[in-house]
Amino acid sequence: MDGQENEQRDTGGDGTPATGRARRWVSWPQRAARSGRNGWLRRLGVALAVLAVALGGVVAGTYAGGHVGTDIGPFRAELDLSPSLEGGTTVDVPPLGALLLNSHDGPTYLTVRLGALDQRRTQALIDDPASISRASQSAVADVRAGVLRLGLKTLGAAVLATLLLAGLVFRDTRRTAWAGGLALVITAGSLGLAAATMRPQAIEEPRYEGLLVNAPAIVGDARRIANDYTKYAEQLQRLVGNVSQLYTTVSALPVYEPAPGTTRVLHVSDMHLNPTGWQLIRTVVEQFGIDVVIDTGDITDWGSEPEASFVGSIGLLKKPYVYIRGNHDSARTAAAVAQQPNAIVLNNSTTTVAGLTVAGIGDPRFTPDKNTSPAGSGLTKQVADQVIGAGEQLATTVTASPRPVNIALVHDPASAGPLSGTCPLVLAGHTHARQVSKLPQVPGKQPTQLFVEGSTGGAGLRGLEGEKPTPLSMSVLYFDQQKMLQAYDDITVGGTGQAQVNLERHVIKDPAQGAEVPVTPTPTRGGPESASPSPTR
Repeated sequence: MDGQENEQRDTGGDGTPATGRARRWVSWPQRAARSGRNGWLRRLGVALAVLAVALGGVVAGTYAGGHVGTDIGPFRAELDLSPSLEGGTTVDVPPLGALLLNSHDGPTYLTVRLGALDQRRTQALIDDPASISRASQSAVADVRAGVLRLGLKTLGAAVLATLLLAGLVFRDTRRTAWAGGLALVITAGSLGLAAATMRPQAIEEPRYEGLLVNAPAIVGDARRIANDYTKYAEQLQRLVGNVSQLYTTVSALPVYEPAPGTTRVLHVSDMHLNPTGWQLIRTVVEQFGIDVVIDTGDITDWGSEPEASFVGSIGLLKKPYVYIRGNHDSARTAAAVAQQPNAIVLNNSTTTVAGLTVAGIGDPRFTPDKNTSPAGSGLTKQVADQVIGAGEQLATTVTASPRPVNIALVHDPASAGPLSGTCPLVLAGHTHARQVSKLPQVPGKQPTQLFVEGSTGGAGLRGLEGEKPTPLSMSVLYFDQQKMLQAYDDITVGGTGQAQVNLERHVIKDPAQGAEVPVTPTPTRGGPESASPSPTR
Protein backbone atom coordinates (compact mmCIF):
# COMPACT_ATOMS: atom_id res chain seq x y z
CA MET A 1 0.00 0.00 0.00
CA ASP A 2 2.78 2.38 0.95
CA GLY A 3 4.46 1.72 -2.44
CA GLN A 4 1.25 2.49 -4.29
CA GLU A 5 0.80 5.74 -2.38
CA ASN A 6 4.35 6.77 -3.11
CA GLU A 7 3.85 5.99 -6.79
CA GLN A 8 0.62 7.99 -6.82
CA ARG A 9 2.37 10.93 -5.20
CA ASP A 10 5.08 10.82 -7.82
CA THR A 11 2.72 10.67 -10.74
CA GLY A 12 -0.03 12.86 -9.50
CA GLY A 13 -2.39 9.88 -9.30
CA ASP A 14 -3.30 9.94 -12.99
CA GLY A 15 -0.01 8.89 -14.50
CA THR A 16 1.32 12.38 -15.14
CA PRO A 17 4.32 13.79 -13.25
CA ALA A 18 3.41 15.70 -10.13
CA THR A 19 5.45 18.67 -11.34
CA GLY A 20 3.27 19.07 -14.42
CA ARG A 21 6.07 18.36 -16.96
CA ALA A 22 7.05 15.12 -18.74
CA ARG A 23 10.01 13.28 -17.29
CA ARG A 24 11.70 10.35 -19.06
CA TRP A 25 12.40 7.47 -16.78
CA VAL A 26 15.97 6.06 -17.26
CA SER A 27 16.93 2.72 -15.83
CA TRP A 28 20.12 2.23 -13.81
CA PRO A 29 21.87 0.12 -16.51
CA GLN A 30 21.27 2.87 -19.10
CA ARG A 31 22.64 5.52 -16.76
CA ALA A 32 25.73 3.36 -16.13
CA ALA A 33 26.32 2.76 -19.86
CA ARG A 34 26.00 6.44 -20.66
CA SER A 35 28.36 7.36 -17.85
CA GLY A 36 30.90 4.73 -19.05
CA ARG A 37 30.75 5.98 -22.65
CA ASN A 38 31.30 9.58 -21.59
CA GLY A 39 34.18 8.50 -19.39
CA TRP A 40 35.79 6.56 -22.24
CA LEU A 41 35.48 9.53 -24.59
CA ARG A 42 36.94 11.81 -21.93
CA ARG A 43 39.90 9.48 -21.35
CA LEU A 44 40.50 9.23 -25.11
CA GLY A 45 40.49 13.01 -25.40
CA VAL A 46 42.98 13.30 -22.55
CA ALA A 47 45.23 10.66 -24.16
CA LEU A 48 45.18 12.46 -27.51
CA ALA A 49 45.93 15.75 -25.78
CA VAL A 50 48.89 14.17 -23.96
CA LEU A 51 50.16 12.71 -27.25
CA ALA A 52 49.82 16.05 -29.03
CA VAL A 53 51.67 17.87 -26.26
CA ALA A 54 54.39 15.20 -26.25
CA LEU A 55 54.89 15.47 -30.03
CA GLY A 56 54.95 19.26 -29.84
CA GLY A 57 57.47 19.14 -27.03
CA VAL A 58 59.69 16.67 -28.92
CA VAL A 59 59.72 18.86 -32.05
CA ALA A 60 60.34 22.05 -30.06
CA GLY A 61 63.05 20.42 -27.95
CA THR A 62 64.76 18.95 -31.01
CA TYR A 63 64.92 22.30 -32.77
CA ALA A 64 65.99 24.10 -29.56
CA GLY A 65 68.58 21.66 -28.25
CA GLY A 66 69.43 19.35 -31.15
CA HIS A 67 72.83 20.81 -31.96
CA VAL A 68 76.37 20.47 -30.60
CA GLY A 69 79.81 21.70 -31.58
CA THR A 70 82.67 19.25 -32.04
CA ASP A 71 86.14 19.02 -33.55
CA ILE A 72 86.59 16.88 -36.67
CA GLY A 73 90.24 16.87 -37.67
CA PRO A 74 91.33 20.50 -38.12
CA PHE A 75 87.72 21.69 -38.51
CA ARG A 76 85.32 23.04 -35.94
CA ALA A 77 82.01 21.43 -36.88
CA GLU A 78 78.38 22.00 -35.90
CA LEU A 79 76.10 18.97 -35.75
CA ASP A 80 72.33 19.58 -35.98
CA LEU A 81 69.44 17.15 -35.63
CA SER A 82 65.96 17.91 -36.99
CA PRO A 83 62.70 15.99 -37.52
CA SER A 84 62.35 14.36 -40.93
CA LEU A 85 60.10 11.85 -42.66
CA GLU A 86 62.82 10.27 -44.80
CA GLY A 87 66.06 10.67 -42.82
CA GLY A 88 69.53 11.25 -44.28
CA THR A 89 72.62 13.38 -43.71
CA THR A 90 73.95 16.60 -45.25
CA VAL A 91 77.61 17.58 -44.87
CA ASP A 92 78.01 21.29 -45.64
CA VAL A 93 81.51 22.26 -46.78
CA PRO A 94 81.46 26.01 -47.35
CA PRO A 95 82.17 27.54 -49.77
CA LEU A 96 82.32 24.47 -52.03
CA GLY A 97 78.83 23.12 -51.36
CA ALA A 98 77.36 20.06 -49.66
CA LEU A 99 77.49 16.27 -49.74
CA LEU A 100 74.10 14.55 -49.37
CA LEU A 101 74.12 11.00 -47.99
CA ASN A 102 71.30 8.47 -47.76
CA SER A 103 72.74 7.40 -44.39
CA HIS A 104 69.66 6.23 -42.46
CA ASP A 105 65.87 6.18 -42.39
CA GLY A 106 63.61 8.74 -40.65
CA PRO A 107 62.35 10.40 -38.60
CA THR A 108 65.60 12.29 -37.91
CA TYR A 109 67.89 14.27 -40.23
CA LEU A 110 71.53 15.03 -39.44
CA THR A 111 73.32 18.13 -40.73
CA VAL A 112 77.09 18.49 -40.33
CA ARG A 113 78.47 21.96 -41.00
CA LEU A 114 82.24 22.20 -41.28
CA GLY A 115 83.21 25.62 -39.99
CA ALA A 116 86.48 27.48 -39.75
CA LEU A 117 89.84 25.75 -39.67
CA ASP A 118 91.61 25.82 -36.34
CA GLN A 119 94.86 27.68 -37.03
CA ARG A 120 96.95 25.73 -34.52
CA ARG A 121 95.83 22.29 -35.68
CA THR A 122 96.07 23.25 -39.36
CA GLN A 123 99.65 24.44 -38.89
CA ALA A 124 100.46 21.16 -37.15
CA LEU A 125 99.15 19.25 -40.17
CA ILE A 126 101.30 21.35 -42.51
CA ASP A 127 104.43 20.88 -40.38
CA ASP A 128 103.96 17.12 -39.92
CA PRO A 129 102.58 15.34 -43.02
CA ALA A 130 102.18 12.13 -40.98
CA SER A 131 99.59 13.88 -38.83
CA ILE A 132 97.25 14.05 -41.85
CA SER A 133 96.93 10.26 -41.71
CA ARG A 134 96.32 10.37 -37.96
CA ALA A 135 93.69 13.09 -38.40
CA SER A 136 91.89 10.99 -41.04
CA GLN A 137 91.84 7.99 -38.72
CA SER A 138 90.59 10.03 -35.76
CA ALA A 139 87.89 11.75 -37.82
CA VAL A 140 85.59 8.72 -37.58
CA ALA A 141 85.92 8.64 -33.78
CA ASP A 142 85.37 12.42 -33.66
CA VAL A 143 82.15 12.12 -35.64
CA ARG A 144 80.93 9.15 -33.57
CA ALA A 145 81.55 10.98 -30.29
CA GLY A 146 79.87 14.13 -31.59
CA VAL A 147 76.80 12.22 -32.78
CA LEU A 148 76.51 10.42 -29.42
CA ARG A 149 76.60 13.72 -27.53
CA LEU A 150 74.10 15.17 -29.99
CA GLY A 151 71.69 12.28 -29.38
CA LEU A 152 71.88 12.56 -25.60
CA LYS A 153 71.45 16.33 -25.69
CA THR A 154 68.49 16.06 -28.06
CA LEU A 155 66.88 13.44 -25.81
CA GLY A 156 67.24 15.66 -22.73
CA ALA A 157 66.03 18.77 -24.55
CA ALA A 158 62.97 16.98 -25.95
CA VAL A 159 61.90 15.61 -22.55
CA LEU A 160 62.51 18.93 -20.78
CA ALA A 161 60.59 20.92 -23.40
CA THR A 162 57.70 18.45 -23.16
CA LEU A 163 57.55 18.67 -19.36
CA LEU A 164 57.47 22.47 -19.49
CA LEU A 165 54.80 22.49 -22.20
CA ALA A 166 52.68 19.86 -20.43
CA GLY A 167 52.93 21.73 -17.12
CA LEU A 168 51.63 24.89 -18.78
CA VAL A 169 48.83 23.10 -20.66
CA PHE A 170 47.53 20.59 -18.10
CA ARG A 171 48.65 21.96 -14.72
CA ASP A 172 48.39 18.37 -13.55
CA THR A 173 51.34 16.39 -12.25
CA ARG A 174 50.11 13.02 -13.49
CA ARG A 175 49.39 14.16 -17.04
CA THR A 176 52.67 16.08 -17.18
CA ALA A 177 54.54 12.94 -16.13
CA TRP A 178 52.74 10.90 -18.81
CA ALA A 179 53.64 13.47 -21.48
CA GLY A 180 57.29 13.46 -20.39
CA GLY A 181 57.46 9.67 -20.45
CA LEU A 182 55.86 9.58 -23.89
CA ALA A 183 58.35 12.17 -25.17
CA LEU A 184 61.17 10.00 -23.86
CA VAL A 185 59.81 6.96 -25.71
CA ILE A 186 59.24 8.89 -28.97
CA THR A 187 62.68 10.53 -29.00
CA ALA A 188 64.58 7.43 -27.94
CA GLY A 189 62.65 5.35 -30.48
CA SER A 190 63.40 7.81 -33.28
CA LEU A 191 67.10 7.88 -32.45
CA GLY A 192 67.10 4.09 -32.09
CA LEU A 193 65.48 3.70 -35.52
CA ALA A 194 68.10 5.97 -37.07
CA ALA A 195 70.89 3.95 -35.41
CA ALA A 196 69.34 0.61 -36.40
CA THR A 197 68.99 1.65 -40.07
CA MET A 198 72.41 3.29 -40.32
CA ARG A 199 74.09 2.61 -43.66
CA PRO A 200 77.85 3.31 -43.38
CA GLN A 201 78.24 2.45 -47.07
CA ALA A 202 76.08 5.47 -47.97
CA ILE A 203 79.22 7.62 -48.17
CA GLU A 204 80.27 5.46 -51.13
CA GLU A 205 77.46 7.06 -53.17
CA PRO A 206 77.25 10.72 -52.16
CA ARG A 207 75.53 13.44 -54.13
CA TYR A 208 77.34 16.76 -54.36
CA GLU A 209 75.51 20.06 -54.76
CA GLY A 210 77.09 23.50 -54.90
CA LEU A 211 76.86 26.96 -56.37
CA LEU A 212 78.83 28.61 -59.13
CA VAL A 213 79.46 31.95 -57.46
CA ASN A 214 79.13 35.09 -59.55
CA ALA A 215 78.29 33.24 -62.75
CA PRO A 216 77.46 35.87 -65.36
CA ALA A 217 73.92 36.08 -66.60
CA ILE A 218 73.96 34.88 -70.20
CA VAL A 219 71.39 36.98 -72.05
CA GLY A 220 71.16 38.89 -75.29
CA ASP A 221 72.04 38.02 -78.86
CA ALA A 222 74.50 35.41 -80.12
CA ARG A 223 77.39 37.90 -80.12
CA ARG A 224 76.82 38.70 -76.44
CA ILE A 225 76.60 34.98 -75.65
CA ALA A 226 79.88 34.27 -77.44
CA ASN A 227 81.64 37.09 -75.54
CA ASP A 228 80.36 35.94 -72.13
CA TYR A 229 81.20 32.29 -72.72
CA THR A 230 84.85 32.99 -71.88
CA LYS A 231 84.07 34.35 -68.40
CA TYR A 232 81.62 31.56 -67.76
CA ALA A 233 84.16 28.93 -68.85
CA GLU A 234 86.89 30.31 -66.56
CA GLN A 235 84.67 30.22 -63.49
CA LEU A 236 83.30 26.83 -64.43
CA GLN A 237 86.76 25.34 -64.76
CA ARG A 238 87.81 26.80 -61.40
CA LEU A 239 84.74 25.49 -59.62
CA VAL A 240 84.85 22.00 -61.07
CA GLY A 241 88.51 21.80 -60.10
CA ASN A 242 87.63 22.64 -56.50
CA VAL A 243 84.75 20.19 -56.43
CA SER A 244 86.93 17.45 -57.85
CA GLN A 245 89.58 18.02 -55.20
CA LEU A 246 86.90 17.78 -52.51
CA TYR A 247 85.49 14.63 -54.10
CA THR A 248 88.94 13.06 -54.30
CA THR A 249 89.50 13.82 -50.61
CA VAL A 250 86.23 12.13 -49.66
CA SER A 251 87.04 9.10 -51.82
CA ALA A 252 90.46 8.80 -50.19
CA LEU A 253 88.86 8.11 -46.80
CA PRO A 254 88.31 4.44 -45.84
CA VAL A 255 85.24 4.07 -48.09
CA TYR A 256 84.75 3.19 -51.76
CA GLU A 257 87.89 3.82 -53.79
CA PRO A 258 88.71 2.52 -57.26
CA ALA A 259 90.98 -0.50 -56.96
CA PRO A 260 94.52 -0.50 -58.39
CA GLY A 261 94.42 -1.10 -62.11
CA THR A 262 91.10 0.69 -62.54
CA THR A 263 90.54 2.22 -65.99
CA ARG A 264 88.73 5.58 -65.96
CA VAL A 265 86.66 6.50 -69.00
CA LEU A 266 85.03 9.89 -69.53
CA HIS A 267 81.82 9.68 -71.60
CA VAL A 268 80.80 12.89 -73.37
CA SER A 269 78.23 13.53 -76.08
CA ASP A 270 76.35 16.22 -78.01
CA MET A 271 78.78 19.11 -77.58
CA HIS A 272 77.01 21.13 -80.31
CA LEU A 273 79.83 23.68 -80.66
CA ASN A 274 79.79 24.83 -77.01
CA PRO A 275 83.38 25.90 -76.11
CA THR A 276 82.48 25.70 -72.41
CA GLY A 277 82.29 21.93 -72.82
CA TRP A 278 86.02 21.75 -73.62
CA GLN A 279 86.88 23.62 -70.41
CA LEU A 280 84.80 21.19 -68.41
CA ILE A 281 86.28 18.15 -70.19
CA ARG A 282 89.87 19.32 -69.61
CA THR A 283 89.24 19.90 -65.90
CA VAL A 284 87.64 16.49 -65.37
CA VAL A 285 90.37 14.72 -67.39
CA GLU A 286 93.04 16.25 -65.17
CA GLN A 287 91.33 15.99 -61.78
CA PHE A 288 89.88 12.49 -62.19
CA GLY A 289 92.92 10.92 -63.87
CA ILE A 290 90.95 9.96 -66.99
CA ASP A 291 92.55 7.29 -69.23
CA VAL A 292 90.20 7.47 -72.25
CA VAL A 293 87.60 9.97 -73.50
CA ILE A 294 84.64 8.53 -75.47
CA ASP A 295 82.48 10.88 -77.56
CA THR A 296 79.17 9.51 -78.90
CA GLY A 297 78.68 12.25 -81.49
CA ASP A 298 77.10 15.58 -82.41
CA ILE A 299 80.28 17.50 -81.72
CA THR A 300 79.08 20.12 -84.26
CA ASP A 301 75.72 21.54 -85.33
CA TRP A 302 75.79 21.65 -89.14
CA GLY A 303 78.89 19.67 -90.02
CA SER A 304 80.22 22.59 -92.08
CA GLU A 305 83.83 23.29 -92.92
CA PRO A 306 84.17 26.34 -90.60
CA GLU A 307 82.89 24.19 -87.72
CA ALA A 308 85.68 21.66 -88.28
CA SER A 309 88.13 23.94 -86.45
CA PHE A 310 86.09 23.37 -83.26
CA VAL A 311 87.57 19.88 -82.87
CA GLY A 312 91.11 21.26 -82.50
CA SER A 313 90.76 21.12 -78.71
CA ILE A 314 90.81 17.31 -78.84
CA GLY A 315 94.59 17.30 -79.23
CA LEU A 316 95.04 19.42 -76.09
CA LEU A 317 93.60 16.66 -73.91
CA LYS A 318 96.62 14.40 -74.54
CA LYS A 319 94.45 11.34 -73.87
CA PRO A 320 93.01 8.81 -76.35
CA TYR A 321 89.78 10.24 -77.78
CA VAL A 322 87.39 7.67 -79.29
CA TYR A 323 84.68 9.24 -81.46
CA ILE A 324 81.67 8.28 -83.59
CA ARG A 325 79.61 10.60 -85.79
CA GLY A 326 76.26 11.95 -84.64
CA ASN A 327 73.40 12.96 -86.90
CA HIS A 328 74.71 16.58 -86.87
CA ASP A 329 78.27 15.56 -87.84
CA SER A 330 79.29 15.31 -91.49
CA ALA A 331 82.01 13.20 -93.08
CA ARG A 332 84.08 16.40 -93.10
CA THR A 333 83.64 16.62 -89.31
CA ALA A 334 84.79 13.01 -88.86
CA ALA A 335 87.84 13.68 -91.05
CA ALA A 336 88.77 16.73 -88.95
CA VAL A 337 88.53 14.64 -85.77
CA ALA A 338 90.67 11.89 -87.32
CA GLN A 339 93.43 14.44 -87.97
CA GLN A 340 93.90 15.01 -84.25
CA PRO A 341 96.96 13.06 -82.99
CA ASN A 342 95.11 11.36 -80.13
CA ALA A 343 91.77 10.71 -81.89
CA ILE A 344 90.29 7.40 -83.05
CA VAL A 345 87.23 7.55 -85.31
CA LEU A 346 85.09 4.41 -85.39
CA ASN A 347 82.64 3.63 -88.18
CA ASN A 348 81.47 0.04 -87.87
CA SER A 349 84.92 -0.86 -86.58
CA THR A 350 86.72 -1.73 -83.34
CA THR A 351 89.78 -0.53 -81.45
CA THR A 352 91.59 -1.49 -78.25
CA VAL A 353 92.68 1.36 -76.00
CA ALA A 354 93.79 1.33 -72.35
CA GLY A 355 92.98 -2.37 -72.30
CA LEU A 356 89.37 -1.81 -73.37
CA THR A 357 88.04 -3.13 -76.67
CA VAL A 358 85.57 -0.61 -78.09
CA ALA A 359 83.32 -0.95 -81.14
CA GLY A 360 81.37 1.91 -82.69
CA ILE A 361 79.35 3.06 -85.67
CA GLY A 362 78.38 6.54 -86.86
CA ASP A 363 74.78 7.65 -87.12
CA PRO A 364 73.38 6.75 -90.58
CA ARG A 365 71.74 10.18 -90.91
CA PHE A 366 73.15 13.63 -91.50
CA THR A 367 70.29 15.85 -90.41
CA PRO A 368 71.24 19.00 -92.42
CA ASP A 369 71.24 16.84 -95.60
CA LYS A 370 67.63 16.04 -96.42
CA ASN A 371 68.74 13.38 -98.91
CA THR A 372 70.14 11.18 -96.14
CA SER A 373 67.71 12.33 -93.47
CA PRO A 374 64.44 13.36 -95.16
CA ALA A 375 62.46 12.84 -91.94
CA GLY A 376 64.86 14.73 -89.68
CA SER A 377 65.69 12.97 -86.42
CA GLY A 378 62.19 12.30 -85.13
CA LEU A 379 61.67 8.58 -84.56
CA THR A 380 59.33 7.84 -87.47
CA LYS A 381 59.12 4.36 -88.97
CA GLN A 382 61.61 5.34 -91.67
CA VAL A 383 64.10 6.76 -89.15
CA ALA A 384 63.68 3.76 -86.85
CA ASP A 385 64.59 1.41 -89.71
CA GLN A 386 67.69 3.54 -90.44
CA VAL A 387 69.03 3.62 -86.90
CA ILE A 388 68.12 0.01 -86.13
CA GLY A 389 69.95 -1.01 -89.28
CA ALA A 390 73.08 0.71 -87.98
CA GLY A 391 72.75 -1.23 -84.73
CA GLU A 392 72.42 -4.50 -86.64
CA GLN A 393 75.59 -3.74 -88.62
CA LEU A 394 77.53 -3.00 -85.44
CA ALA A 395 76.18 -6.15 -83.75
CA THR A 396 77.59 -8.21 -86.61
CA THR A 397 80.96 -6.49 -86.23
CA VAL A 398 80.98 -7.03 -82.45
CA THR A 399 80.12 -10.72 -82.84
CA ALA A 400 82.91 -11.21 -85.40
CA SER A 401 85.53 -9.38 -83.31
CA PRO A 402 88.51 -11.62 -82.40
CA ARG A 403 88.59 -9.96 -78.97
CA PRO A 404 85.52 -9.68 -76.71
CA VAL A 405 84.10 -6.17 -77.00
CA ASN A 406 83.75 -4.31 -73.68
CA ILE A 407 81.91 -1.21 -74.94
CA ALA A 408 79.78 -0.55 -78.02
CA LEU A 409 79.09 3.01 -79.21
CA VAL A 410 76.00 4.29 -81.05
CA HIS A 411 74.71 7.84 -81.28
CA ASP A 412 70.96 7.26 -81.09
CA PRO A 413 69.87 4.88 -78.29
CA ALA A 414 67.28 3.52 -80.74
CA SER A 415 70.25 1.73 -82.40
CA ALA A 416 71.08 -0.18 -79.21
CA GLY A 417 68.47 -2.96 -79.40
CA PRO A 418 70.34 -5.33 -81.76
CA LEU A 419 73.43 -5.10 -79.49
CA SER A 420 71.72 -6.80 -76.54
CA GLY A 421 73.78 -9.83 -75.49
CA THR A 422 76.77 -8.98 -77.69
CA CYS A 423 78.65 -6.90 -75.08
CA PRO A 424 78.13 -5.76 -71.47
CA LEU A 425 77.81 -2.00 -72.12
CA VAL A 426 76.41 0.29 -74.83
CA LEU A 427 77.02 4.07 -74.73
CA ALA A 428 74.81 6.55 -76.60
CA GLY A 429 73.72 10.21 -76.66
CA HIS A 430 71.36 12.14 -78.98
CA THR A 431 68.45 12.69 -76.56
CA HIS A 432 70.18 15.40 -74.45
CA ALA A 433 68.87 13.60 -71.35
CA ARG A 434 70.85 11.17 -69.18
CA GLN A 435 69.37 7.71 -68.72
CA VAL A 436 70.72 4.40 -67.39
CA SER A 437 68.84 1.19 -68.17
CA LYS A 438 69.22 -2.40 -69.34
CA LEU A 439 68.35 -3.76 -72.76
CA PRO A 440 65.85 -6.64 -72.95
CA GLN A 441 68.00 -9.71 -72.28
CA VAL A 442 68.52 -12.34 -74.95
CA PRO A 443 68.08 -15.85 -73.44
CA GLY A 444 71.44 -17.45 -72.78
CA LYS A 445 73.35 -14.21 -73.39
CA GLN A 446 75.00 -11.76 -71.01
CA PRO A 447 72.98 -8.75 -69.77
CA THR A 448 73.68 -5.47 -71.57
CA GLN A 449 73.51 -2.05 -69.94
CA LEU A 450 72.60 1.10 -71.90
CA PHE A 451 74.08 4.42 -70.74
CA VAL A 452 72.62 7.45 -72.53
CA GLU A 453 74.55 10.66 -71.84
CA GLY A 454 73.01 14.14 -71.73
CA SER A 455 74.51 17.09 -73.62
CA THR A 456 78.08 17.91 -72.59
CA GLY A 457 77.65 21.25 -74.35
CA GLY A 458 74.23 22.00 -72.88
CA ALA A 459 72.98 21.51 -76.48
CA GLY A 460 75.10 24.53 -77.53
CA LEU A 461 73.49 27.90 -78.09
CA ARG A 462 70.20 26.13 -78.77
CA GLY A 463 70.18 25.13 -75.12
CA LEU A 464 69.43 28.76 -74.24
CA GLU A 465 66.21 28.86 -76.24
CA GLY A 466 63.97 27.35 -73.54
CA GLU A 467 63.02 28.80 -70.18
CA LYS A 468 65.44 26.41 -68.46
CA PRO A 469 68.83 26.02 -70.16
CA THR A 470 69.94 22.46 -70.87
CA PRO A 471 72.45 21.27 -68.22
CA LEU A 472 75.99 20.25 -69.16
CA SER A 473 76.39 16.50 -68.55
CA MET A 474 79.18 13.95 -68.60
CA SER A 475 79.98 10.72 -66.77
CA VAL A 476 83.14 9.08 -65.42
CA LEU A 477 83.06 5.27 -65.78
CA TYR A 478 85.31 3.07 -63.61
CA PHE A 479 86.32 -0.34 -65.05
CA ASP A 480 88.07 -2.98 -62.94
CA GLN A 481 90.98 -5.16 -64.06
CA GLN A 482 88.55 -7.57 -65.73
CA LYS A 483 87.18 -4.54 -67.67
CA MET A 484 83.80 -4.77 -65.98
CA LEU A 485 82.04 -1.54 -64.99
CA GLN A 486 82.27 -1.23 -61.20
CA ALA A 487 81.09 2.36 -60.59
CA TYR A 488 80.24 5.61 -62.35
CA ASP A 489 80.08 9.30 -61.47
CA ASP A 490 77.40 11.51 -63.03
CA ILE A 491 78.58 15.13 -63.36
CA THR A 492 75.97 17.78 -64.11
CA VAL A 493 76.45 21.54 -64.33
CA GLY A 494 73.36 23.78 -64.49
CA GLY A 495 72.65 25.07 -67.99
CA THR A 496 74.58 28.07 -69.26
CA GLY A 497 74.17 30.99 -66.88
CA GLN A 498 72.92 28.81 -64.03
CA ALA A 499 74.85 27.99 -60.89
CA GLN A 500 73.97 24.44 -59.80
CA VAL A 501 76.69 21.78 -59.86
CA ASN A 502 75.97 18.15 -59.00
CA LEU A 503 78.30 15.15 -58.73
CA GLU A 504 76.71 11.81 -57.89
CA ARG A 505 78.50 8.47 -57.50
CA HIS A 506 76.88 5.10 -58.17
CA VAL A 507 78.54 1.85 -57.09
CA ILE A 508 77.58 -1.33 -58.97
CA LYS A 509 77.38 -4.12 -56.40
CA ASP A 510 77.49 -6.95 -58.96
CA PRO A 511 79.52 -5.88 -62.03
CA ALA A 512 78.69 -9.11 -63.85
CA GLN A 513 74.96 -8.34 -63.69
CA GLY A 514 75.31 -4.57 -64.08
CA ALA A 515 73.57 -1.71 -62.34
CA GLU A 516 70.22 -2.29 -60.66
CA VAL A 517 68.19 -0.31 -63.20
CA PRO A 518 64.96 -0.99 -65.12
CA VAL A 519 64.82 -2.74 -68.47
CA THR A 520 63.96 -0.36 -71.33
CA PRO A 521 62.60 -1.75 -74.62
CA THR A 522 64.03 -0.26 -77.81
CA PRO A 523 62.28 0.32 -81.18
CA THR A 524 61.98 -2.61 -83.57
CA ARG A 525 61.81 -2.80 -87.35
CA GLY A 526 58.35 -2.53 -88.85
CA GLY A 527 56.96 -0.88 -85.75
CA PRO A 528 54.15 1.69 -85.98
CA GLU A 529 55.09 5.15 -87.13
CA SER A 530 55.55 7.55 -84.22
CA ALA A 531 52.52 9.78 -83.77
CA SER A 532 54.57 12.58 -82.33
CA PRO A 533 58.18 12.49 -83.54
CA SER A 534 60.78 13.80 -81.13
CA PRO A 535 62.25 17.23 -81.86
CA THR A 536 65.27 17.39 -84.12
CA ARG A 537 68.45 16.80 -82.16
